[in-house]
Amino acid sequence: MIMTNQADDARQDPEPAGRTSNRKRDHVELCVREDVAFHAKTTGLELFELEHNALPELDLEDVATSVTFLGKECSMPLIVGSMTGGYSEAERINRELGEVCETLRIPMGVGSQRQTLASADYVESFRAARRAGPTIPLFGNLGAAEIARGVDVDAVRRLSEMVGADAFAIHLNPLQELMQPEGTPRFRGVLRGIESLARSLEIPLIVKEVGAGLSARTIARLLDAGVRIIDVAGAGGTSWAGVELLRRSDAAADGTFWDWGIPTADAIAEARTLCENANAVLIASGGITSPREIAVAIALGAHTTAAARPLLKTLLEEGQPALHAMLAQWGRQLRGMMFLTGSATIAELRSAPLRRLDRART
Repeated sequence: MIMTNQADDARQDPEPAGRTSNRKRDHVELCVREDVAFHAKTTGLELFELEHNALPELDLEDVATSVTFLGKECSMPLIVGSMTGGYSEAERINRELGEVCETLRIPMGVGSQRQTLASADYVESFRAARRAGPTIPLFGNLGAAEIARGVDVDAVRRLSEMVGADAFAIHLNPLQELMQPEGTPRFRGVLRGIESLARSLEIPLIVKEVGAGLSARTIARLLDAGVRIIDVAGAGGTSWAGVELLRRSDAAADGTFWDWGIPTADAIAEARTLCENANAVLIASGGITSPREIAVAIALGAHTTAAARPLLKTLLEEGQPALHAMLAQWGRQLRGMMFLTGSATIAELRSAPLRRLDRART
């Protein structure tokens, strides 16, 4: 069992482990079965297209989609984003995701490890990712509400060691906690805790939203706190407010907050200069569903991207070979887009010209 060193038991997570497991199962099933996309808001990525370069002055074989993330070379600028863990079926999901990532040399994050602060029942569902992907960049994950409750550096170290993590992510999800039936929207003290982790952890700290975006003001505060890997996780892809609203049956489930958040394209654009000035890594997620969106996000200023729900749906509906084939195709298509913009490297793609469209691309 992973416990904090806090003397005050009242600050520990009061939610029973079984209920946490049921919620994690609900999240996966809703993301696969239901329409949990934003209703009236898009990522904004569809409003841009890469400018065609008829004189690329390079050969296709000159183009390299590889990037370095967490000190390891990866095949393309894509992370399999944090999805799940903490219930029985999650062990298979994380194992199969890890196997695909290992084969294709793609980084991966595990889902929130909150449950393991109180119970060792499903620890193997998190460890499965590293066992399946022994060489991939892998990061652990915990919610900001746990940091506010007093989870300390030593506990985060143990969570990191549990999964053999190369980095650790803190996810900021005030909107989700507000909408969640059993949520804990208590975020006072989060920034102080993040600063302590950034200063004390031996591995890099990632701070990410979960689909409502990070503003320039929030990013500036995180950078001042010492964070050097930022995932904007913008609005327009999966609405986690929507996921939680589908789990409710009370008056709060009126849809008011379904489309709340900062569109991914806006969040990337606002973050670019801030992250460059701080020598910080900028990750773009939130509605990344194709290589075109990867390429546009990179050209807007991201160093790499992350995706979750479309990969989870493919894995659970079509199987592991289909997910492998899809991601391999994304890599080939991204390489073609780079060739057609005259970008031999991902660093060059970050400077590729973009055209803003008069209307969204269909």
